[in-house]
Amino acid sequence: MRSELRRGVLVIEAAAVLALGAFAVHTVVPDGGSVAHFFDYRLYYGLIVVAAALTIGRAVASPLHRGAWIALAVAVSSYATAEFLWLFLYSSADSAPYPSVTDVFYLGFYPASYIGLILLLRARLRSLTPGVWVDGVTAALAVAAIASAVVVGVVLDTTAGPASVVATNLAYPLGDMVLLSLVVGGFAVTRWHPGRAWALLGASLAISALADSTYLYMTATGSYHEGGLLDAAWPTGLLLIGIAAWRDDGRDRVVDMRGKPLLTVPTACALVAVTLLVVDHFHRLNLPAVVLATLTIAGVLTRLALTFRENRNLLRLTTDEAVTDALTGLGNRRRLMSDLDAAMEVATSEEPWLLAIFDLDGFKGYNDAFGHPAGDALLARLGEKMAKATAGHGRCYRLGGDEFCLLTQADATLVSRLLDESLAALCEHGEGFSVTSSFGAVLLPEHASEGIGALREADERLYVQKRGKRSTRDEPHEVLLQALYEREPDLHTHAHGVTELAVAVGEALGLKEAALDELHRAAMLHDIGKIAVPDQILHKPGALGEAEWAFVRKHTVVGERIVSASPALRRVGRIVRSSHERWDGSGYPDRLRGEEIPLASRIVFACDAFSAMTTRRPYHDAMSVDEALAELVRCSGSQFDPDVVAPLVRIVRAELSGTPAPAGPRSETRASFSGG
Repeated sequence: MRSELRRGVLVIEAAAVLALGAFAVHTVVPDGGSVAHFFDYRLYYGLIVVAAALTIGRAVASPLHRGAWIALAVAVSSYATAEFLWLFLYSSADSAPYPSVTDVFYLGFYPASYIGLILLLRARLRSLTPGVWVDGVTAALAVAAIASAVVVGVVLDTTAGPASVVATNLAYPLGDMVLLSLVVGGFAVTRWHPGRAWALLGASLAISALADSTYLYMTATGSYHEGGLLDAAWPTGLLLIGIAAWRDDGRDRVVDMRGKPLLTVPTACALVAVTLLVVDHFHRLNLPAVVLATLTIAGVLTRLALTFRENRNLLRLTTDEAVTDALTGLGNRRRLMSDLDAAMEVATSEEPWLLAIFDLDGFKGYNDAFGHPAGDALLARLGEKMAKATAGHGRCYRLGGDEFCLLTQADATLVSRLLDESLAALCEHGEGFSVTSSFGAVLLPEHASEGIGALREADERLYVQKRGKRSTRDEPHEVLLQALYEREPDLHTHAHGVTELAVAVGEALGLKEAALDELHRAAMLHDIGKIAVPDQILHKPGALGEAEWAFVRKHTVVGERIVSASPALRRVGRIVRSSHERWDGSGYPDRLRGEEIPLASRIVFACDAFSAMTTRRPYHDAMSVDEALAELVRCSGSQFDPDVVAPLVRIVRAELSGTPAPAGPRSETRASFSGG
């Protein structure tokens, strides 16, 4: 809404509120003559005109909820028309007919208000559960029961005359009863947080309904006196509708009622209904009040039944989610352990069960190359394929990460086929990537007598197979490595020595399987860039010149380019690039320092240096192992990471003495290392 229009509306609202306050004071302070005439006519009808103008202006000025505000503008205009018809037709007459044409327009206020109220309430709510709707209906019935007991009974007891008179007298309290019920029901379904506009609108309609009901009650009992404070209620209700219209600017939060099965409303409604039925036992109420109270009890019982069903469904959903992998829809580790315990109870030598664990090969590289969302999508596809491949014969699980599992009765005719089909399902190839799987399988109870032991045994068999595959994972680079080894035969022995030592150091530092896999490949490939270094530089017996050193220092960059040509090995390529960086920042090619250097690169650098020092080269003699270890310790903290040197020294000395290497410290940082 335009700011100029908004400021003008605020001025009109402020003036109207002040005028309404003055009118209310007039009703309680005695006055007369022209002053009373001004308040009772000019000011009273002026407030009604302002209320109608505000509501109509809102319906015209803004398309937001326009249908609802058109209906409410019709309601206010109908009421205003009735007031002016009474002023011009009957105010000066000694008596007015009843019912009259004014009653048509007074009563026209109700259906238009119902429509506007329902449209606005519908716009404020979404995702209503049946229980919330029942809350609203029950609250409406409870309010209607109270209104019927208090007002309708009095009207029926005091009304006499033609059917048209009786019908008109009843139409007003019934209209107010429905209006008040809608307001209370609307507040109930929003859990008493309806928003500014709807709160003002609800208050205005509630005031109008209560004022009408009070007027009818007082008229029926002969206690109404014109000019009292009650007369201020009608312009107040209409003016609040006009003010509410300009507060409906779309900023009220839409109420989402999902997950809010509260019982406050049905409890209060039940108390109201029971109270009315108890009163009826001692003092007879009218039939509509008793019927409405009974319907309220039925609504409460319906709400309780729906709440029980919602809670039961919620419990089932929670239970299913607790044992289901959210990404793939397969069972999770908790489900596996439960099913595995059940299988262990029935498994026998004659009717064994099969437990197989599958781990994806190449998934980490796929994840790094294409991103985690693509990796999640791949896991979901593979899980679906595996479930289809084993449908009807076994149950599949995802244990987390890229690990899947199969549990099935070990029918000899099906085991091999199920394993083959599971391996085929957990496989996907494309441009720049290849994802396959390794597995470890055990028979129950032959290979394990309890669930945890079965998982441990299958896991060990899985990683035995994975380690056996490791040597074939770098096939894209085998040709280049073979060419380099034929050119420099000593590099073959050097690479394998560095690799074995680096993996041992990584294990001592607590690296996980995926990180050890990257370390293994980086150690094997760390010298691959030397294929671009000329022979005269590699074989030069003397010290290298500055230009020659500059050429040599490029070999890690060349190695990164070669390795990273495969998307699955990009992280390994970064490790190769940094494999000659030094702890103090004096290395190459990027002069990284400290923990800026990938841990795997620091391990390869130290192991490569040890191998180089203990190997005869054209430009220096080989050191003894003790001398090389002493040199590593001396340069620890300058060239080498102290946390790497310590386990390296322990491992080498343990090998020399023929005793197992003592376990090194396993920091949480190292244990969670993922290759970067």
